[in-house]
Amino acid sequence: MTSASSTADMNAAQNNAGITYASAGVDVEAGDRAVELMKGAVKATHNASVIGGVGGFAGLYDVSRLLTYKRPLLATSTDGVGTKVAIAQAMDIHDTIGFDLVGMVVDDIVVVGAEPLYMTDYIACGKVVPERIADIVRGIAAACSVAGTALVGGETAEHPGLLGEHEYDVAGAATGVVEADALLGPDRVRAGDVVIGMASSGLHSNGYSLVRRVINHAGWALDRQVSELGRTLGEELLEPTRVYAADCLDLARAFPVTAGRAVHGFSHVTGGGLAANLARVLPQGLVATVDRSTWELPAIFKLVSELGRVPLADLERTLNLGVGMVAIVSADAADAAVARLNERGLPSWIMGAVSAASDSVLKTGPDYVQGAKGVDGGAVQMVNTYA
Repeated sequence: MTSASSTADMNAAQNNAGITYASAGVDVEAGDRAVELMKGAVKATHNASVIGGVGGFAGLYDVSRLLTYKRPLLATSTDGVGTKVAIAQAMDIHDTIGFDLVGMVVDDIVVVGAEPLYMTDYIACGKVVPERIADIVRGIAAACSVAGTALVGGETAEHPGLLGEHEYDVAGAATGVVEADALLGPDRVRAGDVVIGMASSGLHSNGYSLVRRVINHAGWALDRQVSELGRTLGEELLEPTRVYAADCLDLARAFPVTAGRAVHGFSHVTGGGLAANLARVLPQGLVATVDRSTWELPAIFKLVSELGRVPLADLERTLNLGVGMVAIVSADAADAAVARLNERGLPSWIMGAVSAASDSVLKTGPDYVQGAKGVDGGAVQMVNTYA
C-alpha cells in the first residue's frame, strides 16, 4: 500500500519535472510513424500534376492544363462519414471507411460534370495509433485511385480529453473542374428526359443514426450471422460506399451535352434520400416520376424496415434504398446509357421519366417532394410499390 506521504512525494516529483506535450496526451512521434506507414499509399494516387511529396505544409497541383479550357469552372465539395465511423471502431476495421469519405465528396463534384482533380483529408482522434491512422488513409488513397483523384495532403490531429482513446472522425475536401459549356444541372433537364438509377453497394454513409438505433433496439450484435445478408451484420453495415465518379464522367463524355443524345444531369443520393436529392437537380415546372417497381429493395433495407418498424416515408427520406446515383438523360440516349453503365459493372436501369408538372400530379403527401436543402426546384413523384 502506498502511504499518503509517498504519494505526495510522487506528485511533487511530477510537478518538479514539468508538464510535457506527451504527458498531456499528444504523441508527436506516433504521428510521424503514421505518416511513414501511409506515404506509399498516398504517393500511389499522384500523377504528373502533383508537385512535391508527402509532408509539405500545402499540397501543390499543377493546373496549367486548364489553359486549354475556354472557361474552366472549379467545383469544390467537403463532407465526412457520419456515425458510420462508430461501426468501424466497434469492429476495429479501418481500411474501408476511406471509400465512404471519398464517395461522399467526389461524387458530389461529379454531379455537375466536373472531374475531381485532387483531395485532402482530416482525421481527428483521441490517440494516434499509427497503424490505425495508416489504415484509414490507405482506404482514402485506394478510393481516390478508383475515382482518378490525387490525394495531395491531409492532417491528423490528436485530441485527448475531447475524444476517447479509440475514437476518431474523418472529413475531406476535393476540387474539380468542368468546362462551362459542359456544366450539368437543372438548366439542361427537359420534359421527356429519362431517369436512370445506379445501384448502391448498400447503406453507403447516410442514415446510420437511424440504423444504429434500430439495431440497438433489436439487441442485435455486430457479429450476428444474418442469413438474409449472407454475412454478419457488422460486415454488411461496414460495406464501403460505391464511388461513381469514373463511371459518371465516362457517361458524360460518351453522351456530351453538345450532342443530341446527351446526359443532362446527375443526382447523388445521400442525406435526404432519393426523391429529395433528385428534386434538387430539376428545374421549376418539371416533375420526375420514379417507379418503385423497377427495382427490388436490397436485404439490408428490408431488415432495417422490419426490425425497427420504420415507416416507408421515413426510410425514403433517410436511406438510399438501393439507388446511390441517378442520371438524367435524353430519351434517345437512355438505352445506350444503361448498357454502357452495365458493361462497366455498374448495375443500372430506367426508373422513370421527366415531364411538365400538371394539375394531374398529386402535389401533397409523402410520395411527392418539391425542392430540398434550400433549392426551390422541380418535383419528384414516387409511384407504385417496390418489386
